[in-house]
Amino acid sequence: MLAVENISFGYPSAGDLLTDLSFSVTKGDVVCLLGPNGAGKTTLLRCLLGIAAVRTGSIKIRGRKIGSIPARELASDLAYVPQAATTVFPHRVLDIVVMGRTPHVGFTAVPTDEDYAMAEAALVELGIAHLADCLFSRISGGERQLTLIARALTQRAGLLIMDEPTSSLDYGNQVRILRVIDKLAKQGYSIIMTSHFPNHAFLLCNKVLIMKNGKITAMGTPEEVVTDSILSDLYTTKVKIVEIDDGVSKLMKVCVPLLA
Repeated sequence: MLAVENISFGYPSAGDLLTDLSFSVTKGDVVCLLGPNGAGKTTLLRCLLGIAAVRTGSIKIRGRKIGSIPARELASDLAYVPQAATTVFPHRVLDIVVMGRTPHVGFTAVPTDEDYAMAEAALVELGIAHLADCLFSRISGGERQLTLIARALTQRAGLLIMDEPTSSLDYGNQVRILRVIDKLAKQGYSIIMTSHFPNHAFLLCNKVLIMKNGKITAMGTPEEVVTDSILSDLYTTKVKIVEIDDGVSKLMKVCVPLLA
């Protein structure tokens, strides 16, 4: 699905912000990018989206370099879900979602009834069909995030890139978004998500990339790389991984910061 091969990126005045990064994503993968502020996570997403051109190495989707893929065609393979934000324009939720059809609609055309049907189906899929006629600026943060995911689904891309999808959400809405991500992965979507919550890796992900100072310092399954020592070094604070009984059938791992 996606192959990142030895990429580096930087600005002439700032030096390299990313150095020699390599990883791959296959169908159904949920990849979590963990790292402190300034580690390069957002810069990496910009490169994956084709917004920033890498200095060395290559990024390929289905075997083709992203720089050689026209923007509309690239949007058929890759969709971006930003952090939930509001807008000053009075867009309805349905209007926001149908914008995901933009790559499939001509420059002078307007969305068809079929495009709106796809948008409505995405709202139903995410359980927010009742919000269709609500103003995007008036709904809650969790509902806005679900709306942005619905927009990505109408794009019909197999790879979703999510920038801190639970940022600024309360605990209940965080869990709601995580359940949606888990459901999408089981449907065959490939997902790359950044997070400041290592517990998300245990809950959702089969691959984890640890980033620090523009480099991938560890990569593997959550069990392999989300460890006491790696997290303590990553965040320069003591972290303990503990196991808890989920009350059903298995033990779960969680990350606990230590104040002392």
